[in-house]
Amino acid sequence: MKFKNLLFICAFGMLIVTCKKEKPLKEYMTDSWQTTYLKIEMPTYEKSDSLEVYEDKFDKNPELVAQSKYNADGTFNAWFINKKGEKISESDGKWAVENDSLFVEFFYNGRDIKVGYHITKTEEGFLGKSTFDWDNDGANDDFLTMKTKHIKTD
Repeated sequence: MKFKNLLFICAFGMLIVTCKKEKPLKEYMTDSWQTTYLKIEMPTYEKSDSLEVYEDKFDKNPELVAQSKYNADGTFNAWFINKKGEKISESDGKWAVENDSLFVEFFYNGRDIKVGYHITKTEEGFLGKSTFDWDNDGANDDFLTMKTKHIKTD
């Protein structure tokens, strides 16, 4: 009797472990996203000794909302939605995943962007963090934190 109980408990435990298998990051990222929070800290803003911080929670009727769609073939499309609900400033690029990092390449605002983000999956979407030259001053010392949520797109 004890052996049957132990066997049942082991089988049940394996079932639970199997059911909770998490999607790999590449599969998780293959979806549509909307930025819900953005903070960029630039400690040497435009080569000065001044700290510049940009932060937006996108909760007070923002002018623009950033959205994106990551495709399984390693391409993505990003855009903004304005107050009229129009899609503007579209940009196409490439993306890849390595371990817990997302790497993107795209052309935006007159420059080629190649940046990596450390990704943490969240209940709503993901948290991305990166160090990059966001103020275009030649120093890779600016820190970005971004939160997203899943959205439905066509």
